[in-house]
Amino acid sequence: MAWDFETDEDFQPKLDWADRFVREEIEPLDFVLDNPADKTDAVAQKIVKPLMDEVRAQGLWACHLGPELGGQGYGQVRLALLNEILGRTKWAATVFGCQAPDSGNAEIIAHFGSQALKDRYLQPLLAGEMSSSYAMTEPTAGADPTQLRTRAHRDGDEWVINGEKWFASNARFAQFLVVMTVTNPEVSPYRGQSMFVVPADTPGVEIVRHLGTGPERPRSGTHAYLRFTDVRVPADHLLGEEGSAFAIAQTRLGGGRVHHAMRTVGQARRAFDMLCERALSRDVRGGNLASLQMTQEKIADSWIQIEQFRLLVLRTAWLIDKFHDYRKVRKDIAAVKISTPRVYVDVVARTIQIHGSLGISNEMPLSSMLLAGYALGIADGPTEVHKLTLAREVLKEYQPAEGFWPSAHLPTLREDALRQYADLLELEIGDE
Repeated sequence: MAWDFETDEDFQPKLDWADRFVREEIEPLDFVLDNPADKTDAVAQKIVKPLMDEVRAQGLWACHLGPELGGQGYGQVRLALLNEILGRTKWAATVFGCQAPDSGNAEIIAHFGSQALKDRYLQPLLAGEMSSSYAMTEPTAGADPTQLRTRAHRDGDEWVINGEKWFASNARFAQFLVVMTVTNPEVSPYRGQSMFVVPADTPGVEIVRHLGTGPERPRSGTHAYLRFTDVRVPADHLLGEEGSAFAIAQTRLGGGRVHHAMRTVGQARRAFDMLCERALSRDVRGGNLASLQMTQEKIADSWIQIEQFRLLVLRTAWLIDKFHDYRKVRKDIAAVKISTPRVYVDVVARTIQIHGSLGISNEMPLSSMLLAGYALGIADGPTEVHKLTLAREVLKEYQPAEGFWPSAHLPTLREDALRQYADLLELEIGDE
């Protein structure tokens, strides 16, 4: 068949096992354990380590990595289908060895790190024994990497870093940070920025304050506002070549956006299940909520959005597998990134409305899910930036019209058609 939407026969049993395993063994962890990034939590490690071993036994550990790094080297389609299941719970990615930002940091260390960095950080990171942080955004630059002000200059056998970073993920628990800095302000930002691995305990690395989201108490979150003051790291802590940070960042982010999108599908389905259950459970005058047309509209709209979005993400994953070049799939990845928060927020908002006051209470997960949906429109670049990328990539496939009139100008098209078939049209008239 030219088009086949069936999952590979040899992979479907893996997905079935993962679905049962996540539902029965991992989802309950959200209610008894704290943050997956905290590797010093002895109780959590005691519970999670045996679960990781079960995942390894199934050949599903760190599937985004190649066999040389202990993974399976699965393509993006298989990874997308797996991440759809993992997205239902915050602990699943850790148990399966693909939690962010550690998964992306492991990839760039594997591809661009020195042997010393690989020996010190890569294997413990892959084994789930340590956590890391990705520090790119800044207080004044936001997510625009062309506006970064953090600087690093070479001093003998060391690099010296000065600057500030904002919303550095998991910095509270990280053993090392991946930091993006300007190393040559005299050239284009696309050629003048570099990435470094910075041990978290390096002198001069300061957590100004921890950052939470929404109703979290001040200074209680897992992200951080960081300050670097004359931070010295060895020369071999540079990732890749000097000035190659942009290329490294795209390597890190391309596939990750697909994974996050499919995890969002899992979360959206979770909200959708709550929506349908509530609609059937809550009685109103004349029947239940599900009997009301406006409720039925919410269900229909949500189902369509989720299915459309899922197909877009899977098609994008398929294109990545086909071309093995993120640049050729740039507009598709941008479209996925744009759609991710929109679909999630829409479905969760409808679910909250159907639940009424219970939906906004702290006895349901929906308020946190709604905030997470808005966060997806900011993380890894705001939605507006990806819309610009998508529009520019699409416009590359078009040319301006030749002449004064648009190519769809009806009088012009009619004249062209008459000229093309003039002889036949005259013959037909003559026959009459």
